[in-house]
Amino acid sequence: MQSHDEHFYAGLTAHKIPLGELFGHPGYFEEVPDSWTVIITDIRNSTDAVLGGQHQTVNLLATGSIVSVLNVAFAQKITIPFFFGGDGATFLIPHHLRNAAFNALKVFQKNTLDNFGLDLRVGEMPVRRIISDGHTLRIAKYYNSSIFSIPVILGDGLTYAEKVIKGDDYLNDSVYDDAAGLDLSGMQCRWDRIAPPDNKEEIVTLLVLSRNGNEQASIFRSVIEAIESQYGSISKRQPISVNQLKLNTTFGRLGTEMRARIGKIRMLELLRQKVLSLYAFIYLRTFKGRLYLERLVDMSDTLVLDGKINTVISGTVRQRKMLEDFLGNMESNGKIYYGIHVSNASIMSCYVRDLDDGHIHFVDGSDGGYTQAARMLKAKIKI
Repeated sequence: MQSHDEHFYAGLTAHKIPLGELFGHPGYFEEVPDSWTVIITDIRNSTDAVLGGQHQTVNLLATGSIVSVLNVAFAQKITIPFFFGGDGATFLIPHHLRNAAFNALKVFQKNTLDNFGLDLRVGEMPVRRIISDGHTLRIAKYYNSSIFSIPVILGDGLTYAEKVIKGDDYLNDSVYDDAAGLDLSGMQCRWDRIAPPDNKEEIVTLLVLSRNGNEQASIFRSVIEAIESQYGSISKRQPISVNQLKLNTTFGRLGTEMRARIGKIRMLELLRQKVLSLYAFIYLRTFKGRLYLERLVDMSDTLVLDGKINTVISGTVRQRKMLEDFLGNMESNGKIYYGIHVSNASIMSCYVRDLDDGHIHFVDGSDGGYTQAARMLKAKIKI
């Protein structure tokens, strides 16, 4: 029997007001049920992996952790909030799904180590503990485009959980079923590096953390409004454009995806995927294929609000320098910490259940955008 709490997130109203205005309405945010659990994944030493040229693999594995959990939730017809972080992900999981979700991630963790030599951390913290330890965790739902809604977090609850889980003394002794199989059906990583849209010069990956919990909402509103003032609406600063999308379906790319998805290379399946990729070149040039690409842009996950602002933006050097002036002033005044990374492309990995509405696309700046921005942010916090 499922309780009302299992469908808490699905039952939230998705707001269509401007995002800055949403932060001005604290009543639109609700407490996350204390029966839920925060689960966090990340690649240990991801900075070294990125600097070693494995940034696309790191992104693919972060996407894989999301897909493994979403497939569990989809089978149970439960909608959950999740947050892509470039080298990992964060989930808010109802009690009913906790065991299955955690088990799926532990199986994926073993596959990641066996096939890629990368250590995927999997940790958890009950929401009840976050609250009892004096932290807050409130959530709203926001329409990021006409068809795509995202969760928005206020409070420091997820930041606190991440700090504990990534701490040296964190220990999780949960038992899991290592006989369970991988289910990463729908995971794809077949797009080449994506150049900025026409008339744009660069891709900016930005992280912003509020230093004052009592002013978090107003600080985030100011930052979002500054981004929109410099770059325009989310559609105008979108790093993904149909004209710049190019498939990369080499055997190497397909093989990497297959190892992440099923844990081995199966030659017949690899050849089948190669044939299907040739069909995709044709399909994407049809009317239906073009419609899929347009929806792909609308359903690209370029803004993540997990108690921080995490976003990937396309724009000009002038726009970025003006935004950095604004952020620098806020940082000097003790309002925020921020990390930023600038590159000449974005990269994208995908979860495709079907070609109509069942797809979502995870975007990062190339060369480890989120990982590099986080590196800068963490260095500032330690000072």
